[in-house]
Amino acid sequence: MKSFLFLFILFVGISSIEAQDKYYTKTGKISINATVNKSLENIEAFNKTVVCIIDTKTGEIQFSVLMKGFEFERALMMEHFNENYVESEKFPKSVFKGAISNHASITYTKEGVYQAKVKGKMTLHGESKDIEAEGKILNKNGKLTITTMFNLTLADYKIMVPKLVAHKVATNAKITVDCILDPLLNK
Repeated sequence: MKSFLFLFILFVGISSIEAQDKYYTKTGKISINATVNKSLENIEAFNKTVVCIIDTKTGEIQFSVLMKGFEFERALMMEHFNENYVESEKFPKSVFKGAISNHASITYTKEGVYQAKVKGKMTLHGESKDIEAEGKILNKNGKLTITTMFNLTLADYKIMVPKLVAHKVATNAKITVDCILDPLLNK
């Protein structure tokens, strides 16, 4: 009986340690800015329901975002975004799956700010493309904060801007990511 109890405690302890290698959020933030010129309309949207998970043991990272979760300044912009540009009914989410390529240089167990290089595949509007981006990982108070900025070329994802409004919408959208992740614990 003692050996069973010992194995049970050991198993629970190992499971807890492994779970702490993963960090998670479902309240991450992503913004899109496709403004051409500040004198024209501000084409910017925010999404505060981004799901992100990172495995600090392997450096694997994944983001998932529902396209209908992007909020615009004007309702008409949101309607055009969902119906005409990203076709949210047909392609409801965007996903990035990749890895931190300089994973070995990041000490996830020590507080500090670390430069991160990420490579992976972005799937948006039914198209998958390789992406590379640089960002930062802040380890503070047991949480990881991931931030990055990069550009996406709309045509790479077959997102076409009608000629009528082409002068108002940039061909490259600036993407900003800000996610605060908590340790993923077994329950």
